[in-house]
Amino acid sequence: MAKSFGAKVVVTAGTDEKCRACLKLGARLAINYRTHDFVAEVGAAFAGGVDVILDMIGGDYLQRNLRALAPYGRHVSIAMQHGRNAEIDLFQVMSKRLVLTGSTLRPQPVAVKGGIAKALKKSVWPLLARKKILPVLDRVFTLEEAQNAHDYLETGNHFGKIVLKIRA
Repeated sequence: MAKSFGAKVVVTAGTDEKCRACLKLGARLAINYRTHDFVAEVGAAFAGGVDVILDMIGGDYLQRNLRALAPYGRHVSIAMQHGRNAEIDLFQVMSKRLVLTGSTLRPQPVAVKGGIAKALKKSVWPLLARKKILPVLDRVFTLEEAQNAHDYLETGNHFGKIVLKIRA
């Protein structure tokens, strides 16, 4: 989706196979964070760093993400897989004039969620209708297989969404 809006997309993934899959989806650069230093890789590919980081990890990754940002870059936290607390070098934030922000949808008022839905309908749904972007589905499980779906999710081997199919 980001590429459809003109972004040069860089991703990190935990296996070379997932990196290759991201490249096939349109990422410009895919870095295996288990075998490569993503800060160094980003620095080599983009002089000065990247403009925006969408962070689902948090915790100990925050400081590395800040190093990968270009001056005036923006760091957006949307999840906390490595925890809600992080230590940061404020001088780095100040000297690079970085913006740190975050968002979560669940506690937002209904009116805010409605506005987001309208914006998605206007800008994203047409891309879906024209098949410019498609959801990435890994596996579909029946509702009776919900525990198997959870077990599979916890392996970390999935790429894309895991769907529970509810029979009517």
